[in-house]
Amino acid sequence: MHENVIFCYSGTGNCLNLAKNIAKNIGGADIVMMRSKLKVSDVTEAKKVGFVFPCYGGGAPEDVLKYVRMITVNPDAYTFGVCQPAVYKGTGLAELNRIIPLKYWHVVTHHCSCIWLFPHNVMVPFLNKEKAQSRSESMAAQIAADIRNEVVSGKPFRNPLNVLENKIWPAIANIKIKAFSVSDKCISCGQCVKLCPRQNIRMDNGRPKFGTNCAQCLGCLQYCPKNAISIGRITDRREHYHNSEVKAEDLMEDIIHVDG
Repeated sequence: MHENVIFCYSGTGNCLNLAKNIAKNIGGADIVMMRSKLKVSDVTEAKKVGFVFPCYGGGAPEDVLKYVRMITVNPDAYTFGVCQPAVYKGTGLAELNRIIPLKYWHVVTHHCSCIWLFPHNVMVPFLNKEKAQSRSESMAAQIAADIRNEVVSGKPFRNPLNVLENKIWPAIANIKIKAFSVSDKCISCGQCVKLCPRQNIRMDNGRPKFGTNCAQCLGCLQYCPKNAISIGRITDRREHYHNSEVKAEDLMEDIIHVDG
């Protein structure tokens, strides 16, 4: 493994793109994707260990914290966390800090992927896709400079309202699971099956069939080449969105090596 390691959770590409840009600007890194099985958990040889993840329902995706509890980090390593929400950072960084103390943390907002809740262009500050992406790249460079200089942040605040919100998120996700459907536009490509970080989708008679273990990353919906996957009429009306710099195949990788 590289001396710099970044663990990344990404559903629609924004976080993976951010992790890649940070990695490139800190002299390279191995990005370990937090998918159905964590390929690397012992990173005691790494000098810098980071975590890049989105905000789901006021906090980190459940799988992020599950995997973080499996990871072994050298106590002398420089640790950092970057959360990428649409509006507010939530409690994810604070929860991560309770498991693996962070020396540095930052927040970078980007377009919303949960289009059954909000249109994708909901973010603070309000920016179109191109400007939001440019801002993300610029902030990645700034964050990387802080990481290179081993800047130390204060402890991330644990907002009780976000904690409560995050606790009820799985129940909301379970309700939304029942709304998944597939239209006749489906071409049976199976991409959604490979994309799902929880292996919650299988092909049945040439059509994707959804299980009950959904994280609501929405990679399946947002990357569907025919927009055949729906979570209610509202997702049919709203423009679909994924990061323009990240291909579906990128999200299927277990470990991505980035040179500086």
